Amino acid sequence: MNIVVTGGAGFIGSNFVYYELAHHPEDKIICYDALTYAGNLETLDEAMKNDNFVFIKGDITNRDEVEKLFVEQKPDIVVNFAAESHVDRSIENPDIFLRTNILGTGVLMDACRKHGIKRYHQVSTDEVYGDLPLDRPDLFFTETTNLHTSSPYSASKASADLLVMAYHRTYGLPTSISRCSNNYGPYHFPEKLIPLMIINALHDKKLPVYGTGENVRDWLYVEDHCSAIDLIIRKGKAGDLFNIGGHNEKRNIDVVKIILKALGKPESLIEHVTDRKGHDRRYAIDPTKIREALGWQPATKFEDGIKKTIDWYLTHRSWWEHVISGDYQAYYQKMYGSRETIE
Repeated sequence: MNIVVTGGAGFIGSNFVYYELAHHPEDKIICYDALTYAGNLETLDEAMKNDNFVFIKGDITNRDEVEKLFVEQKPDIVVNFAAESHVDRSIENPDIFLRTNILGTGVLMDACRKHGIKRYHQVSTDEVYGDLPLDRPDLFFTETTNLHTSSPYSASKASADLLVMAYHRTYGLPTSISRCSNNYGPYHFPEKLIPLMIINALHDKKLPVYGTGENVRDWLYVEDHCSAIDLIIRKGKAGDLFNIGGHNEKRNIDVVKIILKALGKPESLIEHVTDRKGHDRRYAIDPTKIREALGWQPATKFEDGIKKTIDWYLTHRSWWEHVISGDYQAYYQKMYGSRETIE
């Protein structure tokens, strides 16, 4: 098969590219990425050596470019990772999130309709459900949980999900959707919590933690996420919607302390800063549906996954040093430099 992976130079997309090349060497993988700030072509250096891999620079919101992609590559499956995904950035500038995450999804599906694709898969997020109370550990997101978005980012992803459902119902487009919990692992862009804390700790810099750090996330090792998507596109039914969770709930402050301990750094590096606007309290996914339908369950415990992740950042310094040497530095200063420290 020919599989187009949009956003394949980003964090989860690149890991999916490598997963597919390793597990399905018979397939051709076409990475389509605009190479915005979070897209890093260096991430795909090893993939470029594979004869079954092709990289094409392009924007999912550009109909002419997307049409050319479909005509030349004749994809059987499209997996859409391409998205603006950082909540803080969506609060600063919602417009690009609406354009990429909603309009871009529509452009891709129009091309899928025209060219008779076998499956369009939308990679979504558990953030479309809003959040759960910290004092109700018995509550989890299921596929029937109401959408209740908290940020422009999550609202744009929820809008895209609804658009995918509409294209399936109205046009009969063979679609599927997956909503995942927080991913972590290799090639994670340094603005996100885990890589940011690892890199700051290695430089003995302050580790900025929003508010009290008691917000809870369900952490999913990125390779487990890739294996779930692979199952959905190959064995799932058209119209399916699945939640993908790691069963690894951790408070943000505890994640930071685990990283500091692993690196032999003091907790005095932690600096509590003004909380994010509309900060969701707790995410927790119930992945029962995908387990029962496709036999998937997460294989990586957080204790093992975080060790592998830290080891990767220790052995791939050149990758993240190149990332943080550019525009990211200015963005980091903008987001954290002016925040008031909380004692």
